[in-house]
Formats: sequence, structure tokens, C-alpha cells
Amino acid sequence: MTELVDLKEIPVLETEHYILRGIEVRDAKELFLFMGDRETMQYITPHPVETETAMQEAIIGYLRNFSEKKEVPWIIIDKGTKEVVGQFRFHKLHPWHRKAEMGAVIRKAYQSKRVMTEVLEAVLEFGFHTLKLNRIVGDIFAGNEGSRKLLERFGFQKEGVLRQTDYDGMRYHDTVVYSLLQEEYRSK
Repeated sequence: MTELVDLKEIPVLETEHYILRGIEVRDAKELFLFMGDRETMQYITPHPVETETAMQEAIIGYLRNFSEKKEVPWIIIDKGTKEVVGQFRFHKLHPWHRKAEMGAVIRKAYQSKRVMTEVLEAVLEFGFHTLKLNRIVGDIFAGNEGSRKLLERFGFQKEGVLRQTDYDGMRYHDTVVYSLLQEEYRSK
């Protein structure tokens, strides 16, 4: 079987405190507030989005990739406050190899508050059970201690370091690659 599940729409995932729903172009304003912030994006990209229009264009790209079965993009909402907390994407989906990479951005006010601990449980279950992925990858900048601890807590294995993969205008950053296989996930 080489086809991933044929999703007609981005499913809603729910955790105790958060709702993940399909990203929409109308989310650009809220997302730009933190995805355009250099400090928030320091471990993700040296070039955050610079305008709300650029954020809209990025969302249009995510949705196009979803329609082409290349990614599943969500926005994360706090159930209590209804605030946009962040974004999570399975991207680089590959049906033949049954793999995907994860991408997440959490706004500053919600960082270090266990948002991703709760969200990761739901998205890993969705990825391995619903999408039937065999491999999920998390690659992070070497200095991103919070993400390293999170991935290791969930059983991701460190595969190696890609040296000086990104330049931020002042220095190069190494990328550390982690992965979790379905059999490892199921054996937990």
C-alpha cells in the first residue's frame, strides 16, 4: 500500500487543553504576531516572515501542499482563552516511504508551559495510527534544548548532526536530526 489516507479536510484534534484545527488564511494576522518575531523563531529559521501578507502566502502554500498530500497544517488554540497558541505541521509527507517531518512554532507566552508535550501525544497518534506513517522526523537547531528534551522524552532517537546547515546573518547553525519509528512508538 503506497497511498496515505486520503484526507478531504484537515481533521480537528483535541487534547485536554488545546484544539488543533486546520489552518486558514484568516489566521495570518494572529500567526504573524509570533511567526514574524525573530526571538520566537530563533530555533526555526533565521528569516521569519516579514509581513502579514507573507504569512498569508505561506498559509496558501501550506494549504496547497495539503491538497497535494504533502503536508497537514494545524493551528493550535487554547480551549480556555481561545487564543492562538501556535502552529504544528506534518510536512514533507511521503506516501511511498511513509514518513513525515514535524514543524512547530509556539508563541512566546506559551513556551515552557508543556503545550508541545500535550500536543505531541495527539499528533504522534494521528501520524502513526491515522496516517499510518512508519517514520516521523524532528530536526532542530543544535542549541534548541527545549525541543531536544521533548523529543527524547517521547523516545525519538538522535540520528546525527548536519553541520552548519543554516546561516542567520552572523553565524552558522548545526541541525540535529531525530526520528521515531512506528514500532518504537507502539512499544512504549
